[in-house]
Amino acid sequence: MRRFQSMRWLPFTWLRGESAQDETSPLLPKEDTDNELTKVVHQRPDNRTTEDPGPEQFNGPENRGGTGTVEPGASSGPFSLSDCLLRYLLIFSNLFFTMLGLVFLAVGFWGLIDKESFAQEKIGQIASDPMLVVVTLGLMLSTLCLSGCVGALRENRCLLRVFAAAVLVLVTAQVLVAIVAYTLEGQIEGYLRSGILIAMARYQDDLDLRFITDEIQIGLQCCGADSYRDWEINMYYNCSAPGVLSCGVPATCCVDPLENGTVWNSQCGVGAQRLDEFSAQSLIFLGGCLGGVSRWIDQHTGLIGAVGIVLFGVQIITLFIATRMLDNIQWSKATR
Repeated sequence: MRRFQSMRWLPFTWLRGESAQDETSPLLPKEDTDNELTKVVHQRPDNRTTEDPGPEQFNGPENRGGTGTVEPGASSGPFSLSDCLLRYLLIFSNLFFTMLGLVFLAVGFWGLIDKESFAQEKIGQIASDPMLVVVTLGLMLSTLCLSGCVGALRENRCLLRVFAAAVLVLVTAQVLVAIVAYTLEGQIEGYLRSGILIAMARYQDDLDLRFITDEIQIGLQCCGADSYRDWEINMYYNCSAPGVLSCGVPATCCVDPLENGTVWNSQCGVGAQRLDEFSAQSLIFLGGCLGGVSRWIDQHTGLIGAVGIVLFGVQIITLFIATRMLDNIQWSKATR
């Protein structure tokens, strides 16, 4: 008896014929049979029938069927191969810039410690220390990129929102700076001259400004802002100042600051301001650094523009990737 009952469930046509009506059966019309089958196919789990869905209902991510599962014609999920590649691109790029920010941070702290800026007698002037700008830049860059890296790695919406908002602020600030720079193009030279003169006036008192001034004068082979006589603004190189530096210029203004080709001669610019241009041209550079900076910018305009466009493009791409990840995460949570 048990064997006979189990055989009744086998999909054999000769067994099904005993319990099912044939299509040509006079007891059940063919049209009614088709209607019954249609109702069974479109019947929901709650025993309610639905209308025949149109083709548009099978399109889009909202097609999940009656049981909450994705139909074969629907999208299988928000994360495609391109999304995964963009995600890992965001992770590795942010990791790289995080390391770069940490390098800036380490260099800034090294500069502050090397100059003993945290000493009790100098702690009050630390706010005006240029190395503090390097520390702040490194801290902001590493924190921002680390939040983007962790947010992309852990799919954390909060960190990704912070990262996207910060990048958007940076992009907006850069656009505003570019607009202001273009508007004040005629006044930039005056601001640059004022900055060079301030650095020259504090040359002996601020090691950072001294380092920057020396590098500019050596790299551009220049002296002073407009000419070598601008060094009179410094209290130590002023012609009325006492001491051996009086009426002189720094050694980085000298054409050949090395004595015998090996030893740095720090006194090579002594008394250079008393000389006329014809006599001084064999000893020091006569041209000012303001003109040297302008010439350098004119010669490297293409490179500067290319670097600026690349950096701006990287920020736009990271903003796009972060926004796309946020949309995908939101889509995933909404479909659960």
